[in-house]
Amino acid sequence: MRVILADDSVLFREGLARVLEEDRFEVVGQAAAPEELFEVAATAGADVAIVDIRMPPTHTLEGLEAAVAIRSRWPALGVLLLSGYIETQHVMRLISNGGRGVGYLLKDRVSDLGNFRAAVRTVGNGGSVVDPEVIARLVGKNQDRDSLSELTDRERVVLGLMAQGRSNLAISERLGMSHKTVETHVHSIFGKLELEPAQDDHRRVLAVLSYLRNGLGSPMGPPSGAK
Repeated sequence: MRVILADDSVLFREGLARVLEEDRFEVVGQAAAPEELFEVAATAGADVAIVDIRMPPTHTLEGLEAAVAIRSRWPALGVLLLSGYIETQHVMRLISNGGRGVGYLLKDRVSDLGNFRAAVRTVGNGGSVVDPEVIARLVGKNQDRDSLSELTDRERVVLGLMAQGRSNLAISERLGMSHKTVETHVHSIFGKLELEPAQDDHRRVLAVLSYLRNGLGSPMGPPSGAK
């Protein structure tokens, strides 16, 4: 998988490059500013661009603006945004403009190398990944809504994992339940939330995020070690 890295810190970029290259990713370009990112994206033939939200010159939203722009120009290029802060409005902006292959992770997640590499692959292959802490923040804005009252505790856990982009198989392995049981929970969730079931993980994530954005509910991810 071919990757572009965009961050104004050369040490951070080189660290990411080493982490990815150790797992057979090919880093085909690096950029320290949005203008460089556009130049690299136009010529590198990459599958995914990993972009820091806060880039020069003002270190506010230049990375986000660049991500939205390159998604518009090269819709097949996956974009994984990295941020040191939880900024939920940026998640929704990227998702609403993005189509397939979008992601948003906190920089702290890079320390979990296996999960980070998996997230890059997911986005590069057209899926979606949203940091669990961002999901939790979205949840917090909607906790008083009544529409989740029909969901069981287990269904809320499953919905939280769905919102992280996990497949039914991955959910069954995480929770220690059969694949058929997970499928039953998923069908029940979509029915109760009046959301159409979808086959691929990307559409599942978009459905859950759209559901949250419209203030209809609050899926909760499982606690560490949940079974």
